[in-house]
Amino acid sequence: MTPADFIDRHPGELLSRLQQLVGVSTVNPPGENYGPITAWLVHELEALGLRTKRYAIPATLLKKSLPPEQRGFPRYNVLGKLAVPGARKTIHFNAHYDVVPVSGKWKHGSAFSGTIDRGWIFGRGSADMKGSIASLLMAVRALRAAKVTPRLNLEISFTADEETDSALGTGWLVTHAPIRPDYAVVMEGGEGRHVCCGHNGTLWLEVIVHGRAAHGSLPHKGINALEKMAALVRAFDTYKRTLAARPWKTPEGKFHRPTLNLGGVFHCGEGAKINTVPAYASFTIDRRVLPVESHAAAERELRAFLAAAAREIPQCKITVRKISENYPSFSEPTHPIFKAMANCVTHVRKEKTRFNVSTGFNDMHFFSHHLKIPTVGYGPGGEDYHGVNERAKVKELLASAKIYAELLATFGG
Repeated sequence: MTPADFIDRHPGELLSRLQQLVGVSTVNPPGENYGPITAWLVHELEALGLRTKRYAIPATLLKKSLPPEQRGFPRYNVLGKLAVPGARKTIHFNAHYDVVPVSGKWKHGSAFSGTIDRGWIFGRGSADMKGSIASLLMAVRALRAAKVTPRLNLEISFTADEETDSALGTGWLVTHAPIRPDYAVVMEGGEGRHVCCGHNGTLWLEVIVHGRAAHGSLPHKGINALEKMAALVRAFDTYKRTLAARPWKTPEGKFHRPTLNLGGVFHCGEGAKINTVPAYASFTIDRRVLPVESHAAAERELRAFLAAAAREIPQCKITVRKISENYPSFSEPTHPIFKAMANCVTHVRKEKTRFNVSTGFNDMHFFSHHLKIPTVGYGPGGEDYHGVNERAKVKELLASAKIYAELLATFGG
């Protein structure tokens, strides 16, 4: 019996694990139920023969890193290790267990039901990315059942807070945990026949527009922060066209361009009232940074544009605050691990593999940018990420488990 045979014969094991994962609401923010889910993950890894430890983020760091309303929610990262006799190199698999908040009316009632319906499993996190966790656990289980030993030492990390900025998750892991990987697989970014070799970075800023309050019947005595903000936002039309004129061709032949999203969050500040001239307005900027761009140069250019645009608007005074950033990641898919993953995907899926670059960021850059090791992205994916009726396809979950198992069984570094 091969690992793939075992997976085909026991699909219920994978789905049961995923239902358990989805059933624990790990919504971030604020970071709910991290304790229970990481305790369960430790148990699962230990049952699979990995030496496993759960690392609690120190309270002092929580106080420094989190807003007051989130500091009562502890953060944990789980690390499991399997030493293979004679293996000289190590491969690291990574996934995050937190999920985004829930809204809207879901098809099966609760967003955490894990209901299986017509070949799909529904629930928040099923696609992003608890499905990857379930597939990997199944892959290791299948290797043990088939008595197949991985060719490399194995590290597995399940981390917190990717849905915010990963600073207390994978960011903390690569800096503080005892890991020594030679290769990494972050289990998202690529799916289907696409293997991910990089992703765009993010620069998140908040722009605060300062006005002066006055009575609504005497607007000329105030400075309307909303009107100044509206004028500033309109000025971005030209800048967006400038960014759109900078295409970059990815290995699969697609063109990516730098993008801006304005006002994902916007506020009017305290003291807002219908008959008061607003003295405060703020909006956010989500700037996506291409792997071929300089992250620092992108920030300098954006800040310079904001300053120049504000000067052109009478009485427009602004403050710009960096919220967070994640660096882009890209590796030419020439390293043997890319070929190995592509071969596994092709063998399992019976279709030619293509290498993609994800427009969204993930935790690949912590391994490729910070640890400077070859890093691949691949997972089962799904539909309606972050949306209502998020779901993963059962067929893809099983295929990913087979691909992970085959990579562990065949790739020797």
